[in-house]
Amino acid sequence: MLVHLLRSATSRGIELSSILVGTFRAEQMSVNLNDKLVAVTGAFGTLGAAVVRAAQIAGARVAAIDRAAAPGPTAALGEATLFGGVDLADSAAAKDTFGAVARSLGGLDALVNIAGAFRWETLADGNLDTWDLLYRVNVRTAAAASKAALVHLRKRGGGRIVNVGAAGAIKAAAGMGAYAASKAGVARLTEALAEELKDDRITVNAVLPSIIDTPPNRAEMPNADFERWVKPEQLADVIVFLLSDRASAITGALLPVVGRV
Repeated sequence: MLVHLLRSATSRGIELSSILVGTFRAEQMSVNLNDKLVAVTGAFGTLGAAVVRAAQIAGARVAAIDRAAAPGPTAALGEATLFGGVDLADSAAAKDTFGAVARSLGGLDALVNIAGAFRWETLADGNLDTWDLLYRVNVRTAAAASKAALVHLRKRGGGRIVNVGAAGAIKAAAGMGAYAASKAGVARLTEALAEELKDDRITVNAVLPSIIDTPPNRAEMPNADFERWVKPEQLADVIVFLLSDRASAITGALLPVVGRV
């Protein structure tokens, strides 16, 4: 195919060097997860499903984990192995699930922690239980899943953990206190775990999105300019890059992915 392309191009007067440079650049930009074994939490939601699809397109075998019940066969999740009804904030459930994931896939190379929740409420009018809820769903699930995955990642001689934080945790707006505090916890978990696992060749990074273009967010903000938001597929592409060998020198990074917000 390449020989045919080169002959066709040169016959039209296109320089060979231009073709080779373009081909080289395209290969350099590609992300390859061939034969990588990846677990994704929060996998049945909009972003989770986008990451599951992107990882499979890049060549990975994927286990999709969620608190919700596993759906029937769906194109949104491709050929992923589904683990539904899992409360990852329960350390015993997390340990059992990741044992089952490793047995199903034949090991584990990477974990993407997407499981989480959002609430907007002021401190004055809100409920303090919301702070506990968001800590449990956003921070504890990421910590428990990471802890349960570690034994399997170490068996592979290294690996990747990618967490989903939030740009809004850098400077919290009114009504965002509980959510921002929990996502700040995800950021600190990312940094501490990256330091802890350096010598295990396990990188730990987090993406910090602004507003993700999902149906619930559109319903909540119908008058917003959706084109300024981050598409789930765009965020998934960044996550897949962080899972790849090309990102092997990156660890402890908190990467803003904010679109035009």
